[in-house]
Amino acid sequence: MGAKSDAIINELRAWGLTLPGAHSKAPWPEHDDLAVKDKTFAYLPVAGAPFSLSVKLPYTGAAVLDLPYATPTGYGLGKSGWVSLSPPEDEIPPLDQLKEWVEESYRAQAPRKLVKELDDRAG
Repeated sequence: MGAKSDAIINELRAWGLTLPGAHSKAPWPEHDDLAVKDKTFAYLPVAGAPFSLSVKLPYTGAAVLDLPYATPTGYGLGKSGWVSLSPPEDEIPPLDQLKEWVEESYRAQAPRKLVKELDDRAG
């Protein structure tokens, strides 16, 4: 992974950990994922690995799958709205877009109480 990819993933992870109840979860080697109440909402690579992101996108998933580097997530997760993105380093979407996708996934996985807490922060 290039320095740009590492920097983006580090910033995305740090931001994701500010969501109510969010924590790191590393169930497998090569993963340092984001979870809420032990339910993963963003699969992220470890430092030095190629850029990738898998998120649950119940609202925007169909449109995101039109991107050339997006595919339904494996292991049957794609059937539940999970999308995996593996863009080349020069095609990594802007950080704000990545945050929107991570937040949509968080909202799909988090308990209502924590989603309300997030909404109250923005209100």
